[in-house]
Amino acid sequence: MQTSTVLPVLFEVLPRVARIAVYIALGVFAANLVVAFGLVERIAGLSRYLTSPANLPDEVGTAIVTTAASTTAGYGMLAEFRESGVLDDRATLVAVTINTFFGFVQHIFTFYWPVLIPILGREVGFMYVGARAAIALAITLTGVVAGAVLLSKQNVTPSALAETDGAGGTTDEDESGVRSMVEDAGRKTWKTVRRIVPRLAVVYVLVTLLLQTTDLESFTELASPLTNLVGLPGAAVPVVVAFAFDTTTGAATIAPAIGETFTPKQAVATMLIGGIISFAVSTFKRSIPFQYGIWGPEFGSKVIAVNTGLKIVFIAIAVALLVA
Repeated sequence: MQTSTVLPVLFEVLPRVARIAVYIALGVFAANLVVAFGLVERIAGLSRYLTSPANLPDEVGTAIVTTAASTTAGYGMLAEFRESGVLDDRATLVAVTINTFFGFVQHIFTFYWPVLIPILGREVGFMYVGARAAIALAITLTGVVAGAVLLSKQNVTPSALAETDGAGGTTDEDESGVRSMVEDAGRKTWKTVRRIVPRLAVVYVLVTLLLQTTDLESFTELASPLTNLVGLPGAAVPVVVAFAFDTTTGAATIAPAIGETFTPKQAVATMLIGGIISFAVSTFKRSIPFQYGIWGPEFGSKVIAVNTGLKIVFIAIAVALLVA
């Protein structure tokens, strides 16, 4: 492959990988610190209402709380818990599913409230955000139920992090020192970041190169059958296409037609269908590089399948209720 093709991709990808690496490092470092300092009980108090019924240890609660501030950091915590043996693969999938609503929460304050609602207007804006919130909450509760049914003590080892922290032959004096715990957390963080980031960079480069030679607009051919299936106006097709590639553009496209071409419910249903199409696009652009970087191809594929499958199912249910 020519250098002239690869270099622009590297300049595009490396800043993105560096930013993600920082968030992952922060998440993993925080995960190690909260365990080392015994802060799990304080941080995970509220989330215990979700983790306890799902048969997950309190440590997962720290990742849930962190996800509300940074999805990347929250995933970094879960990666550390899986790597250390606190969670097996099944428990990790349940935890990732429960994280969904908390990952949505951060977008309320960074995107939905300041950007999307002003574009769509108060009525449709709140309807759309409310629908997305209900979908995210339904996925989280599905994770709780799945944990209650599928998980047992065999799937989790809450003492694994503590046992790892205690390994290495440090003295009692070192173990009791704050500096020793911080340095130990730093060493563990570096080990995890060193394992994840190179893989993340390689996958991002490969996917970006693939995108340059692949016409993702072919995915939007699904728009017309979907809008016809649920009985939406023909004008919904270009909105879905726009929404699939850029949420803000899609919202701006449909906003002038609300009240004339679209009823509020039809507008929300149209944007949700745009969300279904966008999953196909965003899977290539973001999910595969990120999830493969965090978990590796095998487990990353499982995370993508579970996340995408649940989102499509609950979005479809929401659309059916809106157009009924």
